[in-house]
Amino acid sequence: MTEAFNVRNYLRDIRFPFCTGCGCLTVISHFLRAVHELGHKDLGKFVFCSGIGCAAWIPSPHFEADSIHTAHGRSIPVATGIKLMRPDLNVVVFGGDGDIAGIGLSHLVHAARRNLNIMVVMINNMIYGMTGGQVAPTTPLGTKTTTTPYGSFEHPLDVPSLVVTAGASYAARWTTTHGEQLKEAMKKGLTTTGLAFVEAVSPCPTAFGRRAGFKNVAEIVRWFRENSVPLEEAEKMAAEDLVKKIVVGEYVYRKIPTFTEALYRTIREAEKSAKTK
Repeated sequence: MTEAFNVRNYLRDIRFPFCTGCGCLTVISHFLRAVHELGHKDLGKFVFCSGIGCAAWIPSPHFEADSIHTAHGRSIPVATGIKLMRPDLNVVVFGGDGDIAGIGLSHLVHAARRNLNIMVVMINNMIYGMTGGQVAPTTPLGTKTTTTPYGSFEHPLDVPSLVVTAGASYAARWTTTHGEQLKEAMKKGLTTTGLAFVEAVSPCPTAFGRRAGFKNVAEIVRWFRENSVPLEEAEKMAAEDLVKKIVVGEYVYRKIPTFTEALYRTIREAEKSAKTK
């Protein structure tokens, strides 16, 4: 687009609730910039779904668009219904790692298995940030949280790899320090036919940072930069060398049949069969 980007063209005049240093504002900026660069002057062709948590506040009520705030972890089933009834719309889910990879993980897996034609943006702050700082499925090994005061003893879930195995068309992970790559991943996700999953590893100074031993958001951002490993390099490294590393990059980009295509084809075949009887 030749028109200059202005984030306010896509937002309601409502104050954001995010803590100082929260990466959600960065994600908003990159997502809306991606929307702008794809030629959308507004969000009239979009519907957003979100659950419960800090990241769920990104689209609702702040985006100047139709959005649905669902129960915790249930945003993807709602998005499924919208996409089936209105396949012409861009349906985008926003959620945190607890919402998407914890409470709602089974919905994400089945959306990827079906290759549902929506985009899921998971803001991964590596903790349950809004509900008390509990350990999350994505918390790095050894990290102190309110429920693991001596350090997490579970390995974090690699969500992009999971959705690739389940059958998604697109999957990528970047941190909020990889601004250009994150924006381009969102552009690719929005134009992908099939399930597109974009993980944005994001700083949470309030719930994650202070418990994990970071003095401020600058230290978290520095940690992101120093510990991000490109996917191509990670594939050559031993598993023990990747502990507490952040693997970034594009995991998959492929053209395969979608759930919407399969469903409507089945409906047409059923109607044709019924008419011949």
